[in-house]
Amino acid sequence: MSEEKLKVLFVDDEPDIASVMKYALEVKGFHVDAFTNPQEALDHFKPDYYDDIILDNKMAKINGFSLARKIWQKDNNARICFLSATEIYENEVGDVFTHEHKFCFIKKPVRIDFLVNHINEHLSQQSHMAKQGLTRIRSP
Repeated sequence: MSEEKLKVLFVDDEPDIASVMKYALEVKGFHVDAFTNPQEALDHFKPDYYDDIILDNKMAKINGFSLARKIWQKDNNARICFLSATEIYENEVGDVFTHEHKFCFIKKPVRIDFLVNHINEHLSQQSHMAKQGLTRIRSP
């Protein structure tokens, strides 16, 4: 019996980035649904389906924070990592998200091995924190 692949939702409005990341993560063993249109990603979003969600923070139509809010309205337990080429400061998100939201940050550009390790670490930390009754993480 084969092990079920971890499911990742990847949203970046740059088609080249979305397609390269989808391919690279699939080569590493993940099942990836990649979108370049944030609204389309939201329309196809399935609660309790994805193990991790990676959102580009700076998108033209809907930015990553807004998309995250909409995803959390559908699934308050969704794990989200924000991908950003710029620094994301604590005060930018401190008042935006409640303590029960699970999120982290990844700085662009990112190597695929780092991203794979980050996803696995994020999921591992979430599992460990859930056992302790904690719910919020941030990557360094």
